[in-house]
Amino acid sequence: MLTVSTVNVNGLRAAAKKGFVEWLAGTGADVICLQETRAEPDQLTASVREPEGWHTVLAPSSAKGRSGVAVYSRARPESSRVGFGSAEFDDSGRYVEVELPEVVVASLYLPSGEVGTARQDEKERFMAEFLPHLDALRTRAAEGGKEVLVCGDWNIAHREVDLKNWKANRKNAGFLPEERAWMDRVFDELGYVDVVRSLHPDDQGPYSWWSYRGKAFDNDSGWRIDYQAATPGLAARASEAWVERAPSYDKRWSDHAPVTVTFDQP
Repeated sequence: MLTVSTVNVNGLRAAAKKGFVEWLAGTGADVICLQETRAEPDQLTASVREPEGWHTVLAPSSAKGRSGVAVYSRARPESSRVGFGSAEFDDSGRYVEVELPEVVVASLYLPSGEVGTARQDEKERFMAEFLPHLDALRTRAAEGGKEVLVCGDWNIAHREVDLKNWKANRKNAGFLPEERAWMDRVFDELGYVDVVRSLHPDDQGPYSWWSYRGKAFDNDSGWRIDYQAATPGLAARASEAWVERAPSYDKRWSDHAPVTVTFDQP
C-alpha cells in the first residue's frame, strides 16, 4: 500500500510553528508533496528540513521568500529532478520530482494568476510549457515500467463542483474557461486521472482551500485546487481519498488542507 499526501503549506516556517510538525509526526503517508514552502533550506530547523525517518528534496525559488516545493519520502529516492527543462521556470520553485521504485512522484505549484495582469500571462506561459512535459513524463516513466503521480496546487478548479461559488468566479483566475479547458487536456488528451474525483465522482468538492477572509472556512465555501493526477494504472489502485480538513478555524496551519490518497499494491 502507498499513501500520498499533498498540501500547500503557505510558508513552511510559519506552518511549522502552527502544527505542521505535529501533523508530520502523526501522518501515515509514505510520500508528502509540499508547495509554497517559501524558505531556503538553511532557514528551516532540522526537524523540518531533515525530519527523522524521511528523505527530503527541497526546491526553493530563486526569488527569496516566494514559491518553493518539496517532496518528503520514507523511501530513499532513486533520483530527483528540479524543474522540467524550462529556461523561465526551472529556478522558480514550482516543480520537483522524485523517482521511487514503482512511481515517479512530482510536487507542482502552478502559478495562481490574476486576470488582466502579468501574473496571468506568466500562468499561461507555464501551462503552455508544462503540458508537453506531462506528456513526456508519462512516456519516460512507462519506458522504465513506472507510473506517475503529479501532486500539488494546480490553482485551477476544473469543474463547477470544485468550488462553492462557481457562478461568481467565472471571470476570475482559477476558474476561467481557458484554464478549465487546459485541465481537460491534462485528463482527456494526456490520459492522466484526477484521483480524488474518480473516487468521489458526484460529490461537491471536497474542497482543499478556503480563504482566510470572512467565514469561508466555517461555511465550507472553498475551492478544490489541490490535485493528485495519476497515470491510469496507478489511479486504478486508488482505494481511498480524503481531505484532512482542520476541525476548526483556529486549528489550521495553512489556508489549504492536506489531500491524501491511499493506493493498493498491484
